[in-house]
Formats: sequence, structure tokens, C-alpha cells
Amino acid sequence: MAAASDPVELGAPWGPARPEPPPTRFHPVHGANIRVDPSGTRATRVESFAHGVCFSREPLAPGQVFLVEIEEKELGWCGHLRLGLTALDPASLAAVPEFSLPDLVSLGHTWVFAITRHHNRVPREGRPEAEALAPSCPPALLVEPHLCIEQFRIPRDRLVGRSRPGLYSHLLDQLYELNMLPPTARRSRLGVLFCPRPDGTADMHIVINGEDMGPSARGLPAAQPLYAVVDVFASTKSVRLVQVEYGLPSLQTLCRLVIQRSVVHRLAIDGLHLPKGLKDFCKYE
Repeated sequence: MAAASDPVELGAPWGPARPEPPPTRFHPVHGANIRVDPSGTRATRVESFAHGVCFSREPLAPGQVFLVEIEEKELGWCGHLRLGLTALDPASLAAVPEFSLPDLVSLGHTWVFAITRHHNRVPREGRPEAEALAPSCPPALLVEPHLCIEQFRIPRDRLVGRSRPGLYSHLLDQLYELNMLPPTARRSRLGVLFCPRPDGTADMHIVINGEDMGPSARGLPAAQPLYAVVDVFASTKSVRLVQVEYGLPSLQTLCRLVIQRSVVHRLAIDGLHLPKGLKDFCKYE
């Protein structure tokens, strides 16, 4: 079970003193309308618009991102995915609430927000509210390979959504990189994490396509296990987990980056003399 740790210096590498978190999976306890695939990485709401609450299988480690990609949308519903953290053990719930908001939150020790771009930020004490609402600088998304959130430094590559391979995917991918699409668009990537503070509390941050939206909640109990909450609500029908690389990028990832930068668009990867598995990885990841 993960527990809060002492703050890590900005840029400190994952290693023996700071073990890389295990792969994320969905908890077997979830809403009545959710079906989780055998791998534990895909959650789909099979009917209605509610009873779609999911949890992480394990508590998150400090700085670990629980990252989901929106795979399917369903027309006809009003509302979108909701995301947050809870100190409640999912296995201890008598029944999973129908909604994360307000039902799960009303049980206490839970912080969940509907996904919007700027309205969930809270200012620090003594700082103006306008500072909390100010957007990040979009150009930095294209030049900075790491996302720095308080004391944590996270490779940005896996945090950003990607369009489906096509003739114009190289143009659409830039919209994800600049975070110019609606935050709950199909194939957007949304993450939640917590950052411990010296006073024993933690800040919760929500990340949209590689951009930190700022602290969404403060005063979380950093010493208690904190589980991710994903509510596959209304127009959001299916999500899949995306694994984040925290240390040095894998050889597979380095190969993908080099190959993607060497072609005009991802469909051109099909014409390269490469193993099919590597070509699929370069096209879809």
C-alpha cells in the first residue's frame, strides 16, 4: 500500500530511493454499469448515464499520475467525465454510489471535480484568486519535455492525447499538444495526482493533455492512502488507462519518438521496413 513520503527535490530521478510506481489498474469494485476488461485497464459504461464510478486498484504514490484516455463518447447525455481522489477504501464501501458528485463526495474524505479547463483551481493563501485562474503558457507545451508540478518532474510525452492515425493526424496532434481541444474530447488524456506539502497535507492536481490545471483541492491527508476516482459519466462512455514513464524513457519509447519525427504523418509508418509490433506502437501510442 502506497504511503506519503518526504518531498522529493525537483528533478530527482526515480530509483532505489524513489521507486517507480507500479502500473495502474482499475479496482474490481466499481459502479453497477461499469465493465472492466480482463487487463484491468479499460472501463466502459454499458448502459444509462450513471453508476459509472471507478477507482484505482491501489492507492497512488506521491507524484504518481492516474492517467486515462477518453476512448468512446455517447451522444444524447449532458455532462462529462469526473476525476479526483478519495481516502475511502473502495473495498470498504457497502455499495458504490450512483454518482461521484455529490453522492461519493458526501461520504467525506473525497475530492472530485467535473473536468473543465480553468474553474477548478484554488489560490494559495495570500495570493489573488486571479492567479489561480490564469492559464498556463501554451507555447511551453511544445518545448518543455517535462511537466513540473510542485516538487515532481514528469515526462510529458505520455500525458498528451493523440489523434487516430490519418492524413491529417500530424495537424490534429498539435491541437492536443497545445491543449486547444475541449478537455473531454475523444482521445484526450486526463490525469490526477497529489503532491505532499511540509505541513503533512497534500494538494490535488488535475492534468489535461500534459498541462497542469493547478491545485484543485488543498488540505488532503497525505499520510492516508489516496485512491484515484474516475466517474465515467454521461457523454463519456469508455476510458483506458495510459501508463506513465517516470524515469528514463524506454528504448521502445525512444524509437517511437525518432520514427514519428522522421515521417510527415503516422500513416507513412506503414511503409517503413519495421516489425509490425513496433509500427503499431508508433502509430497508436
